Amino acid sequence: MRKDILAYVVGWTLILLCLPLTIALCASIFLDELDLTMRAFLPPLLLCMILGEGMRRYGHKSGDSGQLRDREAFAAVAFGWPVVVAIGALPFWLGGMFWGPVELAAGEATLHEALGGWVRAWFESMSGFTTTGATVIDPSTSPSCGAAVVDCINSQGRSLLLWRSMTQWLGGMGIIMLGMLLLSRHLGGGMSIARAELTGPSLSRLRPRLQETAKILWGIYSFFTVAEALMLRYIGKLSWFDSINHALTTMPSGGFSTYDASIMHFESVTVEWIIILFMVISGINFSIYHFILVKEWWRAVGDQELHVYFAVLLGAWVLMILNLTMTDSLSSIDAFRYGAFQAVAIGTSTGYASANYASWPTLSLMILLFLMIVGSCAGSTGGGLKILRLRIAYQLAKREISRIAAPRKVHLVRMNGEVVPDDKLWIIVGMLSWWAVLAMGSMIIFATIEPDLDFETTISLVVSALGNTGPALGALGPTHTWAGLSWISLLLTTILMWLGRLELLTVLVLFSPRVWKK
Repeated sequence: MRKDILAYVVGWTLILLCLPLTIALCASIFLDELDLTMRAFLPPLLLCMILGEGMRRYGHKSGDSGQLRDREAFAAVAFGWPVVVAIGALPFWLGGMFWGPVELAAGEATLHEALGGWVRAWFESMSGFTTTGATVIDPSTSPSCGAAVVDCINSQGRSLLLWRSMTQWLGGMGIIMLGMLLLSRHLGGGMSIARAELTGPSLSRLRPRLQETAKILWGIYSFFTVAEALMLRYIGKLSWFDSINHALTTMPSGGFSTYDASIMHFESVTVEWIIILFMVISGINFSIYHFILVKEWWRAVGDQELHVYFAVLLGAWVLMILNLTMTDSLSSIDAFRYGAFQAVAIGTSTGYASANYASWPTLSLMILLFLMIVGSCAGSTGGGLKILRLRIAYQLAKREISRIAAPRKVHLVRMNGEVVPDDKLWIIVGMLSWWAVLAMGSMIIFATIEPDLDFETTISLVVSALGNTGPALGALGPTHTWAGLSWISLLLTTILMWLGRLELLTVLVLFSPRVWKK
């Protein structure tokens, strides 16, 4: 393991992180929140610059002459994320979103409360960068929320909420992958970084050079973000602040809102359908949009994963409409409206809420839990196990059954007309197996350390964190925060978010002794 090259990549990533931090700092000045400028954004920005430049200089010689191998690429992604998350948590901790050193120095908080504030700031940052969308902003955890405050999230500083939304936007496409735009030309290893950080079992180049592919993906991502912000502002009639924030958290399938009630706050059918449109867009493999742009329509229309994606969302919607109307839980019109929104929000792992679905009948909750597990398309910003991976696993199971019946016949697994190699098949099997083991083990751990959580809440907590969905069911449903969990539970949950965002194998491969050999 070349630790100097590892430091070089992470250092450049931190230098890149200075740009969004600077934008948030400028926003605090523009919004006349000068107190937050000095205490929330300036210290993290300076730390990010110093630490990033120091790591870059440490690995400078190797970075200019060395080649980034797979092992360094995977380590850079796995270790780079916690470093970025830690820097990203500082504005929340220093800015008064949670109890921190400023409140401790003023005698408004104890050391125990300040340390708990750091754990919650870390949770909020990890939830942001991994696009999970679960929150711990609550009157019991935030000094900004007094007894008279009606909306705890909305009472936070505007610039802090903007930074919170920006963490999701940066995490959606991959902050370290963005850094490789600067590095892949002379350091190499860009494809290894992409495989480690981007979702899905593989990444296809849209252009011969990885830099061009990354620019295309980020260009498409940025275009849809701007388009949604404009539609929410001019068609949905939201304020510029709400429009920008929700666009920043929809396209990465994040789900952070500027209100406690999420999308329920707006009580607008127009806003809901605009957001539904862009949630669906965010859950599709971004390569599809490139195929459309270059007029390769047959590749987009014939994509088998895309067919299953729409079938799953449509099927879930129809089943929930029937269940909600037949049980008299909602009127047919409301079932049509809220069923569509929640099917897409959970199916794409965005996690917004337009209704309190925690009170829905059991079948609807089972459908939502199923959608949390399945997730959206590979190559999208959504979470979950991914439809492509599950479809290939299903075909592999069919192949093994067919081999029993006809052992001499050649059985191939195909996707979009192409044969899937056995090495990729077994990577998928390994990932699914580890996911199941980790999920079961985590459920047992949470049932032990959080005995007050019911069965429904415990299962959905783990599935939501691993799938980067956000809101869960039961006591962690759309009208609740995760603030009631203990420190140890919050820290364990952030580990699940981290593993889920990097899809397990990127992290687990680092436990192999061979990776660390010189």
